[in-house]
Amino acid sequence: MRVVLVHADDRQDRMTTTGTKAWELFAEDPSVIAARVNGELRDLSHELADGDEVEGVAIDSPDGLDVLRHSTAHVMAQAVQELFPEAKLGIGPPVTDGFYYDFDVETPFVPEDLDKIESRMRKIVKEGQKFSRRVTTDHDAIAELKDEPYKIELIGLKGSGKSDDAAQEIAEGASVEVGAGELTIYDNIRRNGDVAWSDLCRGPHLPTTKRIPAFKLMRTAAAYWRGDEKNKQLQRVYGTAWPSKEDLEAHLHRIEEAERRDHRKLGRELDLFSFPDELGSGLPVFHPRGGVIKREMEDYVRRRHIEEGFEYVGTPHISKDGLFHTSGHLPYYADTMFPPMELEGAKYQLKAMNCPMHNLIYASRGRSYRELPLRLFEFGHVYRYEKSGVVHGLTRVRGFAQDDSHSYVTPEQAPGEIKHLLDFVLGLLRDFGLDDFYLEMSTRDDSKPDKFIGSDEQWETATRVLREVCEESGLELVPDPGGAAFYGPKVSVQARDAIGRTWQMSTIQYDFNQPHRFGLEYNGADGQKHEPVMIHSAKFGSIERFLGVLVEHYAGAFPPWLAPVQVQAIPIAERHEDYLWDVAKRMRKEGLRVDVDDSTDRMQKKIRNAQLQKVPFMMIAGDDDLAAGAVSFRYRDGRQDNGVPIEEAIARVREAVAARTQV
Repeated sequence: MRVVLVHADDRQDRMTTTGTKAWELFAEDPSVIAARVNGELRDLSHELADGDEVEGVAIDSPDGLDVLRHSTAHVMAQAVQELFPEAKLGIGPPVTDGFYYDFDVETPFVPEDLDKIESRMRKIVKEGQKFSRRVTTDHDAIAELKDEPYKIELIGLKGSGKSDDAAQEIAEGASVEVGAGELTIYDNIRRNGDVAWSDLCRGPHLPTTKRIPAFKLMRTAAAYWRGDEKNKQLQRVYGTAWPSKEDLEAHLHRIEEAERRDHRKLGRELDLFSFPDELGSGLPVFHPRGGVIKREMEDYVRRRHIEEGFEYVGTPHISKDGLFHTSGHLPYYADTMFPPMELEGAKYQLKAMNCPMHNLIYASRGRSYRELPLRLFEFGHVYRYEKSGVVHGLTRVRGFAQDDSHSYVTPEQAPGEIKHLLDFVLGLLRDFGLDDFYLEMSTRDDSKPDKFIGSDEQWETATRVLREVCEESGLELVPDPGGAAFYGPKVSVQARDAIGRTWQMSTIQYDFNQPHRFGLEYNGADGQKHEPVMIHSAKFGSIERFLGVLVEHYAGAFPPWLAPVQVQAIPIAERHEDYLWDVAKRMRKEGLRVDVDDSTDRMQKKIRNAQLQKVPFMMIAGDDDLAAGAVSFRYRDGRQDNGVPIEEAIARVREAVAARTQV
C-alpha cells in the first residue's frame, strides 16, 4: 500500500503495510494530534487506504486548536454528568479561543460548581482516557441515548436532511452532519477498557485526554436550546484550552487587559456616554466629553469626504416602506428592521440603511456621463433591530450614525473608484492610530441562490473587480465565502487594535442591483442611456462603533487631537488661579480644549484626578512660574518639564494636536 504523506511544506512518499494507522506516520512528532486525509479531518487512529493523501494536523494550527477545544468540551461534559448525573446534554462545539457546552440542569451553576467541574476534568485528563470512535445507526443511537432528549432531537434533525441555516448551524455545533448517512458516537475509554462516558459526535478528537495541555473554565450563561427563545433555557458553560500553559496564561492576560479597556467601563469612568434604560436597549447618549470626540470624528470625516470629491446630502429617518421593497431590502432585511408604523393609510419604516434615499437623489434629474463619478455622502442615522442578546455597548447598537457614501460610476470607472475608496479608508484608519490591518473579501454563497439577487455574470464581474483592486493593494486578502450582501460582494477592512484583537471597520460594496431596481441611468458619450454601477462605502462603519473601538484601542488615553480635555491647568495655590485662567484663555483662542481645576483639592489630588481622566497635558503654576511667565509642563506618562515659557507651552500642545500623534 502506498500512502502519499504531505507534512508541513515537504511532500514525502512512504511505503506502508495494509492497516497503517495515521498515528504511525507521525509517531516522532508529538505536536500532531489529528490528520487530514484526502482533505478531511480524521482521528490519528484512522486506518489509511491505498493512495490516501495525509497531512499531519499540529495542535497549534487552527484545525488543531478546534480539535483540542472540542475534545476538552467532551471532558467537561463528562465531568458535569459525573458530578450532576441529572444533567442532560445539549451541544458542545469549539468557538473562537475556546469552547462551550450546554446543559439542562434544574439549578443554574454557581462559581463553586465550576471549581468542582474543573477539578474533576483534571482527574479525567490525568487518567488518559482514550477517545474512541464508533459508527452506529439512528435506531441504535436513539436506543442508547434514550435519556438524552436533546441528542435524540439532533438525530432527528440529521435524519431530516434539512438544509436551512438554523438546522445546519445546530448540527455543526453538535458535530452531526445534516442529511449524512453515517452517525458516530465517541466513547471515553479508561485504561482497563471500561467506557467512562459517551457522546454523539462527528469528531475528530485527540488520541487521549492526556493530550490536553492547559484549560480553564471561564463562566456560565443562559442559552435557549437551538437559539430559539420559545425553547427551554439551558445552562451554557464556557471554557478555553491551549497548546501550553504559557499560551493559556497569555490568553488570560489578554482577557484581563481587554476588561481593563472595556469601553463600557471607561465610558462611565471618563463620563463619555451612557445607555439610559428610559430610552431602550442599544440606544446610547453622548455626554459633553464624549460629544467632543464624536464631533472631532464627524468634522474630520466630513472634511475628508469633501477633499475626496464627495458632496454632502441629508435624508430623513423614516420612509414609506415601498422604498425598501424597491431597493430589495424588504423582505431580505425585514428581521433586522423595526416594525412599521401606520400613518395616513400607509406604512412607514425607520430606515436601516441610507442607500435607497441616495438613489432618489440621483434619480431626481437626468445625469450625464460627464457627472460621473457622482459621489454622495451623509451622516445618516439608521435603526436596526438587533436581538437583545447581541446588543453590546457602542459596538452593537440599535440606533447609530453611518458616515455613509455612495459613488455612482460607469462600469469602466468602477475599479478606479474602488481603489480611490480603499486608499481613503486606509488613510483614515492610520490617522486614527490603526495601522495593522488586512482585507476580507465577502462573496456569494452559490449553494443558496435564493439569498442573493443578480445574474451569475454580474456577480462574477463584481467579485473580480473587487478582488483585483484588493490584490493590487498588497494587503493580505482573506476569503469570506457566503458573507456578501444580497445585492453584491464586499470587501471589509479588518483592523487589529493595541492588544491584537481584530475589528471589522470600513466596508466597500459593489452593487449592480439597486441601480437597476431604481431605474437609474446616465446619458453616455454615445448618446444612449446606460445603467451606472453603485459603490457603497462606510469609512467608520458606524460612528458609535468606531468610537467604542477607539476607546478600547487607546484604553481611554486618547491622542491630544481627540482628547475631550487636552490641557488641565492646575494652580498650586488659590493665588495662582487668575494666572492660569489667563493662560487658558489664550489657549482656547487657538482652538485648544483647556480646563482649570480651581477646586479646593490639594495639588497632588488635582494631578491624580487629571491622570484618572487621562488628560494628555497638565500645566502647573506656582510662584516661580508667575515670576518667570512660565508653567511646569507635565505629560500623561509622568514626565515633567519645569519653567516652560507660556508661548512654548502653547506651541507644544498645538503641534501635538496637529500631528495627531499619541504623547
